Amino acid sequence: MKIISSIVAGVAVAVVIVGSSAVYTVGEVEQAIITQFGKPVGPPITEAGLKVKLPFVQEVNRIDRRVLEWDGSPSDMPTKDKLYISVDLFARWQITDPLQYFLRLRDERSAQSRLDDILGSETRNAVAKHELIEIIRTTKGRTPLRDNLLTDQELAQDIGALVPITKGRALVEQQIFEAAAEKVRVFGIELLDIRFKRINYNESVRPKIYDRMISERRQIAERFLSEGNGEAARIQGNRVRDLNKIQSEAYRAVEEIRGAADAAAADIYAGAYNVDATSVEFFDFTRTMQAYGDMISDDTTLVLTTDSDLFRFLRGMQVEADPIGDPPAVPGDGGIASTHKDRHQTETVAPIVARTDDEPGQ
Repeated sequence: MKIISSIVAGVAVAVVIVGSSAVYTVGEVEQAIITQFGKPVGPPITEAGLKVKLPFVQEVNRIDRRVLEWDGSPSDMPTKDKLYISVDLFARWQITDPLQYFLRLRDERSAQSRLDDILGSETRNAVAKHELIEIIRTTKGRTPLRDNLLTDQELAQDIGALVPITKGRALVEQQIFEAAAEKVRVFGIELLDIRFKRINYNESVRPKIYDRMISERRQIAERFLSEGNGEAARIQGNRVRDLNKIQSEAYRAVEEIRGAADAAAADIYAGAYNVDATSVEFFDFTRTMQAYGDMISDDTTLVLTTDSDLFRFLRGMQVEADPIGDPPAVPGDGGIASTHKDRHQTETVAPIVARTDDEPGQ
């Protein structure tokens, strides 16, 4: 009995081992290729579920059926206008023919390597056929934003104009996609999409490009600055002109008012001093005294004739002479009278006392 039990147990274990080797499952995100001694047997299994194969002889090769990612490394390449740029791409692809894929590539690592070669070469061809502006920009006919304060003359200079494009980045990407999709289809791969991730200048030419951009912007800034200085000078000139005009008009108005006031004052004085002969004589006397004050200072010397109008009132004055001062005027000295103060003296030498002989009470 023990021998029979051992045989039954051994058979059961063998059945379990054979059954586990003959039965396999295919997931929802998988597809399988059955190989026998390394060669594919039968069509690819694309439906999920429990499947059966020959035990120990056949082997299950699982292939992913999901959308896969390809992310290329940045590479330097020249454009049509001889500018070296660094281009970084990414793509999405899917295995649509598992048998062809298995026969040609076997695994995903080989597929990634082959995609590197194909997509890299097609990208180089497309970039070399287009200028940099075509690879960077996407929108055709785009117009730059302009400040509303710009004049028509400034707008006519076309400052900040954008270089026109004929294709744009989207069409360049489409060209790369169409060219690469035909080449990867023979490997059982369907290329779903390809896009530029990043486009940048090459490290060797980037400083020169930036310096050129800075110089161009500096030229534009200097032109705006010079135009602003010219406009400021024009405004300053207009301000000075307007200020001079206002000051001249104000000065003319002041002089007109002053002249009218002087005329009115003269009329008032004339009306006041022309009442009778006495007022006329008093006016003549006061005006002469004012003239003395304006003409004679501490160190003034006057030389007058006896028939002078100014000397008419000086003839009636009496001079008290200081013994150390100048001698008084002597009658018959030729009609010459003088008043003098020595600059080196601190007091007046000959003070003058005025009096009139015509009217003692005046």
